[in-house]
Amino acid sequence: MNRHLTLYYAPQSRALGALALLEELGADYDLHVLDLKSGEQRRADYLAINPMGKVPAVVHEGVLITEQPAVYQYLAELYPEAGLSPAPGTPLRGAYLRWLAFYGSSFEPALLDKSLQRPPASPSLVPYGDYDSVIKLVSDQLERGPYLLGDTITAADILWGVALSWTVAFKMVPETPSIRAYIDRITTRPAIERARAREAAILNSLAK
Repeated sequence: MNRHLTLYYAPQSRALGALALLEELGADYDLHVLDLKSGEQRRADYLAINPMGKVPAVVHEGVLITEQPAVYQYLAELYPEAGLSPAPGTPLRGAYLRWLAFYGSSFEPALLDKSLQRPPASPSLVPYGDYDSVIKLVSDQLERGPYLLGDTITAADILWGVALSWTVAFKMVPETPSIRAYIDRITTRPAIERARAREAAILNSLAK
């Protein structure tokens, strides 16, 4: 199978984590850079690829993959030799899928509540509960460390490590000792440092 793919990416966006994961996997990929400030993500040529006009988006053998949990799961399974995706039927598989799904279904909606300063809604109306319960669950899990699944790093850690890095920086998530230690553990990995360096170079080129 041809594993070459294209990542549609924009600097200073959620797509940084996907870029870091590709570096971690040693993947064969092209990077298609979109300039969000100039509105390239809303132009017809990109909307023909991803009608939502968002990044990250991956195209592999003509198939579009969007939504961060799906992107991370797909990429990690495309490169199983990297060991970042527990195989179906193994003990860690369920927890791995849980934390990928929890990011999109609970963490991101809770962040939106926090950002918009919305009070908690009735528990019967909100599938993820509320911001405080979401953050407590994440913090409690990270205290068991060093990774979400204990001693085993997975693609879910790349997703969460990069996400917590920017959400803590913007004070959307409290900087508890366990969260800070986790961020430092993930974001100092060589693959993520390479992704950040590439992002810096892209930003510099866009500024010219």
